[in-house]
Amino acid sequence: MKKLLVTGGAGFIGSNYVNHVLREREDYFIVNLDKLTYAGNLENLRESEKNERYRFVKGDVCNAELVDYLFQTYEFDYVVHFAAESHVDRSILGAQVFFQSNVIGTNVLLEAARRRGVERFLQVGTDEVYGSLGETGVFTEETPITPNSPYSTSKAAADMAALAYHRTYDLPVVVTRCSNNYGPLQFPEKLIPLMIINALNDKELPVYGDGMNVRDWIYVIDHNEAVDLVLEKGRVGEVYNVGASTEKPNIEIVKLILEKLGKPESLIKYVKDRPGHDRRYAIDSSKLQSELGWKPKHSFEEAMERTVKWYVENKTWWERIVSGDYRNYYEEQYGSR
Repeated sequence: MKKLLVTGGAGFIGSNYVNHVLREREDYFIVNLDKLTYAGNLENLRESEKNERYRFVKGDVCNAELVDYLFQTYEFDYVVHFAAESHVDRSILGAQVFFQSNVIGTNVLLEAARRRGVERFLQVGTDEVYGSLGETGVFTEETPITPNSPYSTSKAAADMAALAYHRTYDLPVVVTRCSNNYGPLQFPEKLIPLMIINALNDKELPVYGDGMNVRDWIYVIDHNEAVDLVLEKGRVGEVYNVGASTEKPNIEIVKLILEKLGKPESLIKYVKDRPGHDRRYAIDSSKLQSELGWKPKHSFEEAMERTVKWYVENKTWWERIVSGDYRNYYEEQYGSR
């Protein structure tokens, strides 16, 4: 039985990953360490919470004493580090928490992993560390790091720290850098769920600038499967880009959602662009595909259909987030433990 520490496993990508691994792999025992900030939602893990191969620990990756205690107690083989402050807009409004969580927190984990001698440490990164592209070209693993927001800067620093621990201490680190995720359980501040929920409520859909900022989209389950593969088979000290080669302007995504929900485009409202808004991302994942044989299993059309349907059918889930009631779930489930 492999013992796996997942950080940030109550967030969107992390919770999908925990559920996926426990569903697909009987040889993994998972400890999920999550601080339960505003974006952490234990309701995402209903299917896993009673699994004998799963433990949840509420705590901060910046808490070195707690992290060391967990490493000592569980003797982890692997670490998959999702935990991060991740919303660009929030980083613009207040950067300090991003550097605290994303840089200091990563360093705390790397130190514990180094001392305890883990078999593999996977740093989950983002394509935003590469900065912005023009009308042509793609991000490769050799693209220079040129982050343009406090969020992406903090994530770039975390990636560099992880790779430095490999080079300095021979810690078996691998880094993934993924394009924009979408799918079930995504917190409603992000583009796709925000637009779906606003449209369902006949509210205005705010679109930055001219709506032509381009992102490369990947279904969260495809990302999770790539993480699982890199964790087991990726070459240590290497970076692997993860993307589905699905470039879409934001306005196209918004109009597609309105079409699927039968809502009018008059709900679209163009708003002032955010500072430092990267114009275009496009990611080359050929290294991952050629070395490890990964490829996305879900087409954009199929996965978007699934995503929109999930939010339509799970109104109670997102209504509890909008109202704030979801934060009571921890006390209901764990308060007396």
